[in-house]
Amino acid sequence: MAAKIKKGDTVVVLTGRDKGKSGEVIQMLPADNKALVRGINMVRRHQKQTQTQEAGIVAKEAPIHLSNVALADPKDGKATRVGFKVQDDGTKVRVAKRSGDLIDG
Repeated sequence: MAAKIKKGDTVVVLTGRDKGKSGEVIQMLPADNKALVRGINMVRRHQKQTQTQEAGIVAKEAPIHLSNVALADPKDGKATRVGFKVQDDGTKVRVAKRSGDLIDG
């Protein structure tokens, strides 16, 4: 089955402390049904010093469940559901249900 949300998509957060914010998906975790979204669900973690990284408290993104995010409509940026359409040349593409626009990628 084709994925409804992919790496590089812009998504809108539906619930939680970041409700209403949007960001780019930087990593998908399909085994856990979660995604890492840039600037969303930020947590602060203690970081031990390594050769490449300084010690201290770092802020980084934590995974957010896919049920709590929705794809942003390419036309107006609001949350939309994703549908699929087979084009005349046989390729399967993702379509925004809200506006009917094709989703890039």
